[in-house]
This record gives sequence, C-alpha cells and structure tokens, in this order.
Amino acid sequence: MKLFECQSCGNPLYFENTKCGKCGHLTGYLPDKDTLSAVEPDGPNWIALADPEARHRFCANWELAACNWLVPAESESPLCLACEHNRTIPDLSDPVRKVLWQRMEGAKRRLMYTLLKLRLPTPSQASGVPEPLIFDFLADMPGQKVLTGHDDGVITISLLEADDAAREQRRTSLREPYRTLLGHFRHEVGHFYWNVLVRDEGKLESFRNLFGDERADYGEALKHYYENGAPANWQDSFVSAYATMHPWEDFAETWAHYLHIVDTLEMAYAFGISVNPRIVEAPGTFVARSPYKAEDVSALMEAWLPVSFAVNNLNRSMGQPDLYPFVVSAPAIEKLQYVHDLIHNHRQHSGVRPGDKTSTAVQPPPVPAGNVAP
Repeated sequence: MKLFECQSCGNPLYFENTKCGKCGHLTGYLPDKDTLSAVEPDGPNWIALADPEARHRFCANWELAACNWLVPAESESPLCLACEHNRTIPDLSDPVRKVLWQRMEGAKRRLMYTLLKLRLPTPSQASGVPEPLIFDFLADMPGQKVLTGHDDGVITISLLEADDAAREQRRTSLREPYRTLLGHFRHEVGHFYWNVLVRDEGKLESFRNLFGDERADYGEALKHYYENGAPANWQDSFVSAYATMHPWEDFAETWAHYLHIVDTLEMAYAFGISVNPRIVEAPGTFVARSPYKAEDVSALMEAWLPVSFAVNNLNRSMGQPDLYPFVVSAPAIEKLQYVHDLIHNHRQHSGVRPGDKTSTAVQPPPVPAGNVAP
C-alpha cells in the first residue's frame, strides 16, 4: 500500500479514509489514478481534486458506509471496480452482520488494490468470462456452518472471519501463528489465480515439478492434515504448515505470502524505511524501490527479511505477536519466485493496466450491495 494525502490541505490519509480529518473534504479512491482524492460536490456528481476534468460518483455501497471508491459519472454500473465482484452479502437489517460485512469490504478493497496494481485479470460477473471473480460473504445459519473456500471463481468467506474474537478463537484452536481477514482474501484468491495463470495457461508441468501433483485426492489430503498435522520438518520446504496439506494449498499459501510481502514493502518504500541495526549479524536494508518494480524475488527478500525482523522486534516490545511469524526457507523462496514469474509474465504479455476493465460488456443493473443472503 502507498501513502496518500489530501489534495486540498496536504494532510496524510489512510486508504480507508472517507473524510480528511484536517480540512473536512470528503475523500474517495480513484482506481484508474491509483490515488485517494479529496472531492467537492458538483450537482449530483463529485469533482475529484486529483482528476478535476472528470466527474465521478461514489460507489453505491458508500451509502452503506462500506466503500470509499469512486465510479466515473458516465458508468452504467452503480458499483465500483471492487464492489462489482460481490454476488452475495449478509442480511444488513441485522446491525451486527452489517458491521462485520463492512469489515469484509475493507479487507476486500485492500486485496483489489493489490490485484489492480499487479495488473492481474479481475473479470466481473458481467464480463462474460466463464469463471469470473465472485465473492459470497455468508453468515452461519442454524445447522449450516459456512466454510471459507474457493470453487470455480467463487470465493466464499464466512462472516465470522470478520469477528475478531471468533477468528482468534479459531486461530488458537488450530494452533495457527497468523490468521487475519485480509489473509483469507489473499489465500482464497490464490486458488482463483491458480486456475487463471497455471491451469488455463498450460503451466501444469512446471507447477507439478515445484509444488507437487494437484491430482492427489484433496479430501484424503485434508483428512490426513487435520488428523496428523504438518510434518515435523515442514519449515524446510513450505511457507506455512497449512501449505503442506495439498499442492493447491501450497500454491495458495505461497500466493498469499507474496501479496503480504509486496503490499507491506510498498508501504515501507513509501515511508523511506531504512533498517540499520546496531549489531553486526542482524540484517539491514534501505527500501529504495517499489516492490512492484522488483525483477525477481531475491530483490524482495533482501528488503523483506530485515524489515520483518525489525518490525517483529518492535511488536514484541509492545507485547504484540510477530507481524510476520514465519521462516522463509530457500525452497519456499523458489516457490515465491514461481508466483512472481507468473504475475510478471502475465503483466508483460497482457498490456492490462491498473483499473482497466477486463470486458466492455454492458453491466446489468445489479443490486447495489450485491444479492442479500437470508
């Protein structure tokens, strides 16, 4: 994530800001400009100070305090580039579910920021693509527990994952060192991009050579993992314990870690962070280049290892868990390089730019917040 500032007064802004705390301007994100902009009213539309010649509207979910992205005034869709991927949302008449859904949308927008920045395909429901990128945000029902997962482009996330207490209880019961809402989005979208960049691009042989044969029975692998756990030496070859479960999960975990690293390093770059430890053996770095311009993963790791080590120590000083509680082995770095190459090869050959539509198909009139689940 990059740093943003108010175009009216220069006040620093968070990506999630809907209003500048200093001058009071409302703010909205312009995905095609990759910037958060102060806005001023212009009749039924808004003038974004970062793009004053155009006119914009807020995403329809802005009215529900669930989005701060802007839509071109001439767009036929009421939804922004992030929210147009919603298929199902929870019943918003329940105030608790509404708050949890708003948290879901915040994590999803951070995911979409990175996907657009990486110039990855993000086909919407109206694109005509057989397997578009779709999100179902579902709440448990009596006798029916929602499982977070992916199926042919549809990413289902349990609403309980937005409940901090419930998610932490789940994390500790599974003995996981890390479990976040954003992490779920990054992991599950890895399954979507396995279909797009590996399966559909004829990369199965190279994938199997590195990650293993995905044709192994998934149900049996899942059962074995939850009955026996990860092998004792899993850190020698995998980025996480769950990655040992099945080649598909190894890829999705590796994909998620790649997004963790790139997004965090972009913020470190925006702050001009330098790590210069006062002991000889501790790694140091100066994050002098955007991670989106890295030619290979070694360049990312040269910055990531010192930055994560430093922040882990800062977190421990505050009694907080490590920011990045993982050890990245050489084989895991090789897998990260595989993900890096998939993404950058696609960028080089697709010509897709951040914010570009993947289809010119006319959008049908959707329900603004997505279909509502009971």
